[in-house]
Amino acid sequence: VFLFFVAANVLEEDSMEQDIESPVTIHQPKLPKQAREDLPKNISKECAKRKIQRYVRKDGKCNVHHGNVRETYRYLTDIFTTLVDLKWRFNLLIFVMVYTVTWLFFGMIWWLIAYMRGDMDHIGDSTWTPCVSNLNGFVSAFLFSIETETTIGYGYRVITDKCPEGIILLLVQSVLGSIVNAFMVGCMFVKISQPKKRAETLVFSTNAVISMRDGKLCLMFRVGDLRNSHIVEASIRAKLIKSKQTKEGEFIPLNQTDINVGYYTGDDRLFLVSPLIISHEINQQSPFWEISKAQLPKEELEIVVILEGMVEATGMTCQARSSYITSEILWGYRFTPVLTLEDGFYEVDYNSFHETYETNTPVHSAKELAEMASRAELPLTWSVSSKLDQHAELETEEEEKNQEDQNERNGDVANLENESKV
Repeated sequence: VFLFFVAANVLEEDSMEQDIESPVTIHQPKLPKQAREDLPKNISKECAKRKIQRYVRKDGKCNVHHGNVRETYRYLTDIFTTLVDLKWRFNLLIFVMVYTVTWLFFGMIWWLIAYMRGDMDHIGDSTWTPCVSNLNGFVSAFLFSIETETTIGYGYRVITDKCPEGIILLLVQSVLGSIVNAFMVGCMFVKISQPKKRAETLVFSTNAVISMRDGKLCLMFRVGDLRNSHIVEASIRAKLIKSKQTKEGEFIPLNQTDINVGYYTGDDRLFLVSPLIISHEINQQSPFWEISKAQLPKEELEIVVILEGMVEATGMTCQARSSYITSEILWGYRFTPVLTLEDGFYEVDYNSFHETYETNTPVHSAKELAEMASRAELPLTWSVSSKLDQHAELETEEEEKNQEDQNERNGDVANLENESKV
């Protein structure tokens, strides 16, 4: 019951954390899109001025709070995970309380056994055989309980063979104490060895950029690892978080769409020794296909990037997350190089990790660029076809002229034959 209340309080405390970077000043009722379009203009203007609410914060924490969870008993069915997920102060409090309660509980039972057998009335009587030697009160019973459960065994207080109920209690406390030790020590070990802190050394660039690469418009961001120990089997993926409305009129808030960062080519599997620039080609399958530079600030979207891999030292899987909203996507910029060749080694300058520089980039969307490129090729196609048509017309005209000449020659020959006959 105590663990249940602690877990419930911790969950409520975590749910009170708000995103400091993206505050929401106006809380409007949750209405479907059709109803929100009918709101007064002054309210809609105020809502438009507010910042985009993040789905995942820059530090990787998800900005989603679970409310009205009535089946809280499910947390107790997985008590081990619940304890591991608690904060350190609550975890240490539970650790101390569990041991203290078990010691007090069994100390009370040892004292009751001694009291019911009359050992308290024969303190100092050499002819009386007590259940536990040198147990003269509750404090001594509590100390004997600690010695029994922790297997310290100072040798001053010992159980005698004339107390069968004490022998049974000794067995029960020994077994239960071993279970408590295994559970709590295992919980603390997993808590300490969690790879969450390892993910703190995996960094993402503050901004994402959009610029040309190999003649194609690309969305790019940079990732790096601050430690010398590598992340094994590192892989990265990205999601676009954006609300949408289906053709049937259904409004889907925070719809998730995959952003291809090299899944089909294997570029999403990283050898993360030095900082890498992750590129997403904006093509017809990309959700940014119709977005231009002027339209980008008007979009309410968020890009969530997830980097996963195994810690080389422990073999445990860790995950680092970050996100980019529209104000953090720079159109027409590139990342400053951070890798330089020194005498016998490569050096990474992390002071320039987040720096970008401006470059010549079209302001049109990828779709518009593709249409302009296709229109630039059309006149060439027309000229070739027109030339082919002209050649065909000339050939037909020449054939007609040849046919007429042949007919004239045939007529002249026939006239000569007739004159000769006459």
